[in-house]
Amino acid sequence: MYQRREITTQERIAQERFCEKIKERIARRPHYALVDTYGCQQNESDSEILRGWLVRCGYELTEDVDKADVVVVNTCAVREHAEKRVLGNVGALSHNKAKDPDLIVCVGGCMTQQPVMREKIKNSYRVVDLVFGPHEVWQFPELLLGTMERRDRRDRKRRLIAAAPSEGVVAEGLPRRRDSGVKAWLSIMNGCDNFCSYCIVPYVRGRERSRRPADVLAEARALVAGGYRDITLLGQNVNSYGKGLDEAVDFPDLLAHIDEIDGDYVLRFMTSHPKDATDKLFRVMGGSGHCAHHIHLPLQSGSDRILKRMNRRYDRAAYLEKVAAARKAMPDLVLTTDIIVGFPGETEADFRDTLSLVEEVGFDAMFTFLFSPRTGTPAASMPDPVSRAEKQAWFDELLALANRISGEKHAAYVGGTYRVLVDGETGQTPYNLSARTRGGRLVHLAGDPALVGRFVQARITASSTWALDGELA
Repeated sequence: MYQRREITTQERIAQERFCEKIKERIARRPHYALVDTYGCQQNESDSEILRGWLVRCGYELTEDVDKADVVVVNTCAVREHAEKRVLGNVGALSHNKAKDPDLIVCVGGCMTQQPVMREKIKNSYRVVDLVFGPHEVWQFPELLLGTMERRDRRDRKRRLIAAAPSEGVVAEGLPRRRDSGVKAWLSIMNGCDNFCSYCIVPYVRGRERSRRPADVLAEARALVAGGYRDITLLGQNVNSYGKGLDEAVDFPDLLAHIDEIDGDYVLRFMTSHPKDATDKLFRVMGGSGHCAHHIHLPLQSGSDRILKRMNRRYDRAAYLEKVAAARKAMPDLVLTTDIIVGFPGETEADFRDTLSLVEEVGFDAMFTFLFSPRTGTPAASMPDPVSRAEKQAWFDELLALANRISGEKHAAYVGGTYRVLVDGETGQTPYNLSARTRGGRLVHLAGDPALVGRFVQARITASSTWALDGELA
């Protein structure tokens, strides 16, 4: 069992002092920093803190890698494809380093928390100056200054590797630099205790620890007061919020408390584990004035046998009961899910069970993935006799079904008028604005960019598999 440890005020002040030292070092000319993010919304949230620290250290943010004095790559470890893409892009930075030997390259995030990947970066990617895990984000200024000081000593062969198993840390009061003034991520917890047999997250993010309700509520109030209109609560499993806290507050309680904050905003959350989604949660959502009637409820498989091998701790019948309860509380519920195709040992019959459940539930949208083995997880060593070609055929069949159902669901919106939040510009014509329904459906609109950040009425005129087209009503 991990030991929960909240960083102290003194520790946070120490990081601010490191920021001041860096600021003094780079004061002679403008310095620029780029943060490149891969993976989930939790990584995006971590990158907001990294950008906040960099700004405190005196850097200006840039998206131009050729302009950057510091590049921070925040990595993902969930799928092999993401790791390969990250490593390819990190390797490409050697060209930038050749032009500017003073360029500082930092690699952080979940990928670096795996010992095998740390060694690979250390031995094969000499371009990298600093490696740090997701648990070290709170002390990034100290690590960055340490990297600079090593350079002062011309100690370039001894790079800084700081990915310690410190997953019990809870850090409050860290700076953030959010990209959008409309949408905000609000992390309520970190880590995961579920240990699904295919998933690397518990090994790289650590065990579950929840932020204190007062801290979450204070940040939520500040976001609403700051004009944010779309707030998403984040956690690897938000439904298990509250573990390890002195207060008896569960996730539905927290949701209800946030909902009491006055303002015109939409409240979302992700991700939910089906085993912990309760009738209480559905009732709170259904009675909320701000909660989106949308749940992302990862199914992963429709076969009881495969669900057991995945260590998901629910079966097909239990999942269907959750769906029925959620739809009873919210008849207009938008339900989305994740499904893994080709899990080790999956048979044609298991796959057909998944297809039949997908047909029965009728998900509004699905995110489908071919199984990707992660070193260090139980599933990586399970026998896997089915060929890649057969798995791909299953995947294609599932995708076709998902697209058909989603297309039918979206077609039902055509002719209706809905309140939507305009959340950005698309840079395209004729639909230059993007918006979201309360259920999270993407709507393309044409209109004045000044509408970004405002709720408007949109009449839906056309639909496709993934989006709706509309006009201002």
